[in-house]
Amino acid sequence: MKICHITSVHPRYDIRIYLKMCCTLALYGYNVSLIVGDGNNDEVKENIKIYGIKKQKNRFLRLIKSPKLLYKKALEVNANIYHLHDPELISIGVRLKKIGKIVIFDSHEDYQSQLLNKPYWNKYILNIISKIYRLYEKKCIEKYDAIITATPYIKEKISNRHPLVVDVNNFPMLDEFVNVKYLFSTNENILSVCYVGGLTENRGIKEIIKAMEYCSSNVKLKLAGEFTPLTLKKDVSIYEGWEKTEWLGFIDRSKIGELFSESFAGLVILKPIINYLDALPIKLFEYMSAGLPVIASNFPLWKKIVEENQCGICVDPSKPEEISSAIEWMMNNKEKAIEMGKNGKKAASEKYNWNIEKQKLLDVYKRVLS
Repeated sequence: MKICHITSVHPRYDIRIYLKMCCTLALYGYNVSLIVGDGNNDEVKENIKIYGIKKQKNRFLRLIKSPKLLYKKALEVNANIYHLHDPELISIGVRLKKIGKIVIFDSHEDYQSQLLNKPYWNKYILNIISKIYRLYEKKCIEKYDAIITATPYIKEKISNRHPLVVDVNNFPMLDEFVNVKYLFSTNENILSVCYVGGLTENRGIKEIIKAMEYCSSNVKLKLAGEFTPLTLKKDVSIYEGWEKTEWLGFIDRSKIGELFSESFAGLVILKPIINYLDALPIKLFEYMSAGLPVIASNFPLWKKIVEENQCGICVDPSKPEEISSAIEWMMNNKEKAIEMGKNGKKAASEKYNWNIEKQKLLDVYKRVLS
């Protein structure tokens, strides 16, 4: 049974698409292909055939040209099931259905709400575009065989548009961080907190670095990721907190485990924009899986998870002083911080992990094939 995943936006080794979904399906005996719009060479990795189509220079060209190129390559692959990961690919799914293929759409975001959060467009126009997209999406995906969503919230919003909607959450793989040693419990020299992910204003990077100004002189911040836009690095480098910050750039998965070992807490301080409020950020659960206590934004959903599992502290993401206070509390209440880390690790092993989610993925494939 041949399966083909398609994305025009995500990198070829995307954690959700490649590492979790494609590798899981290949492991369970499916013949898996992945088509990506990155312009790189074709290759075979972990028994997955990866095809790279031409990368477009900008977003407009991607929206116009990439779907045509991806569709052409999809026909060449000639799979039984096509699994689409981006909203601009919805039209491809309709065309594939017309030639008798099984099609699954994977909704990573609440795209209708996400459209309302484009600061560079007029709000009135955005509202119209959002409504048009909703009608277009509904008309197209009702022809599909199944819809997968990245969170229960997205599932709830679109469950009335299709009879088979399943949330497959982007939770961590337990074996990836199971051996991370939380050195804060044994090493007095662990004086760093960490953040791993995209370094953008909406992800609270300015507030995190400003928070370091209020922390003790011996506390450090380790940042792993790339700045977007690049000018943001120049903006934050003039903050006093930058002197206590070590920027690591992009690091691979093995280095992330080492970073977790060298930190006494993990930060996920996203701002309260529409598409973050009900998101389930992978870093929150990776910190938990590694045994790190978390310092997270006080969104109702996140606060419920953190407080129910007693695995960290929630803060107002707009207040650097509050972020700083949480960091200081973790450092000065070592035994309680260690206990929070253990609680998070237990919760991840029991509830928030890919071992549970992959069964839901495999069940969707069985159902569309039955």
